[in-house]
Amino acid sequence: MKQTLTIDFVSDIACPWCAIGLSSLQLALSRLGEAVQAQITVHPFELNPQMGPEGEDIVDYLGKKYGRTPAQIADTQAMIRERGASVGFVFGPRTRVYNTFDAHRLLHWAGIEGRQLALKQALLRAYHGDGKDPSNHDVLVEAAQSIGLDAAKAREVLSNGTYADEVRAEERNNHEMGIQSVPAIIFNGRYLVTGGQPADEFVRIIKEILAKA
Repeated sequence: MKQTLTIDFVSDIACPWCAIGLSSLQLALSRLGEAVQAQITVHPFELNPQMGPEGEDIVDYLGKKYGRTPAQIADTQAMIRERGASVGFVFGPRTRVYNTFDAHRLLHWAGIEGRQLALKQALLRAYHGDGKDPSNHDVLVEAAQSIGLDAAKAREVLSNGTYADEVRAEERNNHEMGIQSVPAIIFNGRYLVTGGQPADEFVRIIKEILAKA
């Protein structure tokens, strides 16, 4: 008998482990096949809420935030590329980190339009795969249009500051729930899993949760 599973995926476009985690989760769900009917909803989290529109060099940013040397950063990036490849996500050249608030506003609108997950995937590919600026409205509109959303409506949402209050309210709620790092994945509103877990681990976790249902 098919079992239903709700998945709340809290993440940021700027986070490479969120790209890995989402791809890994979807791979796990594909392995479980028709036994599971999953509904994924994405929720906003900003790693760099104070970052200006010009962004910041990624090596400088990671060095300041985590105290890493350029060599350590290069090693970590290589490991991230390897982990991404293992779940079918291709990381390309990324030279800067950007503010993602407008991307989260657009994702909120996409949820109303029923295309939220598709836009999330498109934005992750645009930034982590193609190195595009996810704070740039042209980039955001292009991503929206690529998954069948209306380009003019997307640009209107971005230009008018629409859904800013809703995104901030969701972010506050996530912080109040104790979420301090991403990805954070909540299954069936009860079970919290953090980090970009391997697909096999997600399969194990989901089976365990469904056995309790």
